[in-house]
Amino acid sequence: MTKVLVAYASKHHATAEIANAIAEVLLRPGKLQVDVRPVETVTTIAPYDAIVLGSSVYIGQWQPEAAEFLKDQEAELAKRPVWFFSSGPTGEGDPNTLMKGWIFPEKLHPIAERIRPRDTVLFHGKLDPSELNLLERAAVKMIKAPVGDFREWDHIYGWAEIIEQELAEYTPA
Repeated sequence: MTKVLVAYASKHHATAEIANAIAEVLLRPGKLQVDVRPVETVTTIAPYDAIVLGSSVYIGQWQPEAAEFLKDQEAELAKRPVWFFSSGPTGEGDPNTLMKGWIFPEKLHPIAERIRPRDTVLFHGKLDPSELNLLERAAVKMIKAPVGDFREWDHIYGWAEIIEQELAEYTPA
């Protein structure tokens, strides 16, 4: 049975909810064993045949623990099928357009190129002022960031189904 790790970095739980939705889809056919874990709790990826790694995005950057995991696990990630997702922009419209073509942190591009992920995607995020600290609320107000839950669950589930189909054809080494 193919073992899959869905690891994530989530500051206010919205990205964790996306990771859990991805895992839910991967578990449907019953042919995959899936663990969903906050990235900071993962010390090794040795037991896993495939990895889905995601992070919430703030000011164009992944959460520090996700970026550190990517750097620390680069060699091992390069040996497996890997998918990356980012969660962040709020507002109506295509998230790639809202982020002016950004889908992955620029400073992590060299590592990603060596890992060669099967896909990298940017999902809409969620912004709930009640979950923010005073400084974060002030920043949101200053930049006039759209408030609300803009995650497109059909897009998230559809992307996870593509991963599931690819893993159905994958034979671990």
